[in-house]
Parts: sequence; structure tokens; C-alpha cells
Amino acid sequence: MPTSQHISAIATMSAQSAWQAEGALTVYGAPEGADALILAEAARQQSGLIIHIARDASRAAAISSALRFFAADLPILSFPAWDCLPYDRVSPSADIQAQRMAALSVLARHDGKTPLILIATLNAVLQRTPPKTLIEQASLTAKTGDVVDSNALIAFLVANGFSRASTVRERGEFAIRGGLIDIFPPSQEQPVRLDFFGDVLESIRNFDPESQRSTGQRPLLTLMPASEILLNEESIALFRKRYRESFGAGTDDPLYEAVSAQRKHAGMEHWLPLFYDHTNCLFDFLNGNLVFTDHQIEHALKERLDQIHDYYAVRAKQSDVPQSGRSVAEFAPPIYKPVPVASAYLDENQWQCALNALRHRPLSPFSPPENKRNFSYGAKQGHNFAAERAAGSNVFEAVVKFINAKASNGKKILIAGWSEGSAERLRSVLGDHGADNLLL
Repeated sequence: MPTSQHISAIATMSAQSAWQAEGALTVYGAPEGADALILAEAARQQSGLIIHIARDASRAAAISSALRFFAADLPILSFPAWDCLPYDRVSPSADIQAQRMAALSVLARHDGKTPLILIATLNAVLQRTPPKTLIEQASLTAKTGDVVDSNALIAFLVANGFSRASTVRERGEFAIRGGLIDIFPPSQEQPVRLDFFGDVLESIRNFDPESQRSTGQRPLLTLMPASEILLNEESIALFRKRYRESFGAGTDDPLYEAVSAQRKHAGMEHWLPLFYDHTNCLFDFLNGNLVFTDHQIEHALKERLDQIHDYYAVRAKQSDVPQSGRSVAEFAPPIYKPVPVASAYLDENQWQCALNALRHRPLSPFSPPENKRNFSYGAKQGHNFAAERAAGSNVFEAVVKFINAKASNGKKILIAGWSEGSAERLRSVLGDHGADNLLL
């Protein structure tokens, strides 16, 4: 089995030219597990932004976790998908929206040179976003000693999707207590407490959302939008106009009535295209960057697009049923009037065109084919002993047999545990099954 040093040596032989080449270039010899190492090395060899698009949330979480080992010195940014179904009656969670807006705000202001790794999911990339220009402009910065109009600050928070709460515990919330204003910015790990003396901002302190105790001072605070729908006069007027154009009068529609009154409504994010004169997507925040995609992402793409169209078809069919023809049970929820799929999501052609404009590096666990432009990273999937488990064999005996076979061929074996205690336990158990000379 190749060691990590051997893998690294293989990668650096021609990796630099592979990352810089224009267009698409499949990276072979890149099984799951090696992807984080590839991203880390590419980020160190290239200046600027490196993107990885995972098939699903579990893959994105696994890569992010591995990157904390392989790229502990590099900033890592996550862009998650909504945690609700397409055309749902519920909104994505405030924390998810805050993470998405924080990521977009960072990307909109990225200088193109500072190392940064972005982990996104396929579902997140297909979802359309608020306009990039709006995200670039919607920010507020304050530092200690500044004169800050607290009323203007509160108006900014409300207009940019922050929710007022009695106690701040989640991203996108704020609370007012006398001369103190607590805010949980989307891009921060902890909320902040602003202490005012009149209109002068005396201090900015981080605090623990659980204990509510201060954890340290900070000189500067930058606020960005916390929600993907910003309810202001312009967005509300545009929503009302486009709603009427698309669906007719909004009589007796709770969504239309709530937005008209500048109130949030459950699930209103699914009508996001009606609030803005145009929308963007994650690709619009990238500029010729290096983007990696998971193996089998094409299959995941087809499944996701089929799912989106299925949900739309069901909602559209429901909206065609006249009120007079609906039973009492059917009439309980208001009629759902979905926006067209093309206005809310990318299609397969737009996805492919966007990737073609970038330095696209699809990852593959397989060996490279002959006579085809490619780059091989040289990693191989490790033995996972699934067959031995399925056969009912003693797994520890199988591991020892595997170790002895590799050692007899001159290979060096590294066994890793989660902690010193687990490593000691492994050494003891494997020793009981015949593994000799295991060093800790």
C-alpha cells in the first residue's frame, strides 16, 4: 500500500500543470478518502479559490472533516443546500440560510489570490441565489469608538433578514436589552454583544450563546445578510407585481398578504425569483477557478433534477384544481402556486456550460484509460475487509493475515486509531491474534 508520502510524491510530479490546464481534465486514481488530500495540495499549489462539489451532504461533511486534517492551515468555507424539499411549505432553517449568505458574501469579496477551499453540494449549486450585486452592497461595518445610530442598525438587521429574539442563540438572530444589542452574524462562530453609551459604540464582545458569558473583545464588526430574501420596499413591490403577473390577484393568499405587510411567511423562500429583478447561482461568484466534482455526480444530477420536476408537477397540478372542486380536507392548506423550475433551479445544460467555463476536474477512483487526456493521482482504495465481515470471518485474524502478507513483500504498515487509547487497544487485540512487533 502506498504511504501518504508516496502518494504526495506521485501527485507533485505533474499536478501543477494538471491544475493549471484549461477546460475539463479527469483526475483518475482519486478514490473517496484521497479527495481531501488532493484539494489540500491543489490549494497550496494554486493561488486563490479551490472548489469541490460533492454529490450530497454526507459526502460534503466527510470531505470537510478530512480537510481539517490535511488542510488545517487553510481557510475552508461551506455552502450547504436548503434543508427542505423543493417547493416545500416550510422555509430552510435560519442557520442554513445564514451559512449560505455568509459563504456568498465571502466569495463576492474574495480577492482571487488568497487561498480558500469551498465545499458545496450538488443541490446547493443547482439552487438559484439572490443577485450578486445585492450581496456585494449589503454590508455594514462598525468599530469600537464609532458613533452608530442604533435605530439605523436595527433597521439594517430587519431589512437583511435577521430575526429578533429574546435571547440570541442561533445565527441570524438579534436581541435588544437596554444599551446592549446582541447579534449572531452569519459568518461568525459566536455571537457578539454591542455595548453603547448613547450613540457611541463602547465595546464589541464575543459571547457564548449557551452561557451568555463574554469570551473576548474584538475591535471590528462586519455584518452581512442573514436571509436569502430581504424584505424591503423595493423587493416587496417587485414581489407583488410579479406575483400578480404570474398567478393573478393575491386575494386570500397568506403568502401574498404576509409579504405585502412586510412579514416573513413560512416557505416564502421558494418564491425567491419573484423578489428580485434577476437571480444568480454559485457559478456566478466564481471566475475561472479550479473546481473538482465527485465521482458519479452526473447520476446524482439527473436524480436531483427529476426530483425537482416531480415536485413541481405535483404542486402545479394542485394549483389547477378549482376551489369549488376541492373537499374540506383538500382545502385546508392554501393553494400552492409554484414558480417555474427554470426560474428557481439550473438545468442540466446550464450546469454543464458553467462547468465548461471553469477548470473542471472530475474525480474518478479508476485507473486512467489509454490514449485519453487525463491525469492520474495514483491513489488506490484501501482494503476494507467487507468481504471477510460478510463471510462471518474473524476480522482481526483477517487484518493480521493482511498485515503479514504486506510485510512479507517489504511493505511498511501504519495502523491509525482515533486516540492513544484506541491505538493501544488495537495493538493489544491484534497482538492477541498473532501480530508481532507492533510499535505504538
